[in-house]
Parts: sequence; C-alpha cells; structure tokens
Amino acid sequence: MAGYHTRWIRRDVVTEEDPERIAIREALAFGKALYDRRTALGLSVEDLAAELAMAPDDVECIEEGGTPPTVALLRRLAAALDADVRLTPGDEEDAVRFEPHAA
Repeated sequence: MAGYHTRWIRRDVVTEEDPERIAIREALAFGKALYDRRTALGLSVEDLAAELAMAPDDVECIEEGGTPPTVALLRRLAAALDADVRLTPGDEEDAVRFEPHAA
C-alpha cells in the first residue's frame, strides 16, 4: 500500500500512472546514468563541465534529476563521455545508460 496525502490506497487499485511522476523517474534515471559514467571515468563535475562548456552547477543539476533529457543533451554528453547512449523501455532506474565505446 502506498500513502497518498491523507488516505491510503492499495497500489494495485491505482490503474493510471501520473505523467509527472514518470517524467521525474526518467530525469532521475538520466542523472544516475550520467553520474555512473562520469565517476567510472574518474572525472570530477568540474572536468565534465569544462568538456561540455557548461557550468559545474548545470552538470550537478542534471545528475540530481533536475534536467529532463533531450536528444541534443544526450548527444553532447555521449560525445564528452566517449560512450553510446542506451535507452530501454520503461522509466526504471536503469532505463538510460552510457555504454563505453568498444576499444
């Protein structure tokens, strides 16, 4: 059961997913994928921001789920991280991944 404000609703009773919640989960999955790839490369937020010609605060905002993924942003990040972007159906945590290019 999940709590919704002042009442309890069984999760199996809720049939329609809130689009806003889906968008939030997608942005969080995007941010996690960026963080995972950046740290795997040993890059600091400042290093990646310099590579992208962005402010470090902008990179942190993406990693925290505050920036919705766009195709243009995914392309820039993939190039900076020397990776391909992999998207899978759904809005789970691993729906977005940056996979390193084959050596």
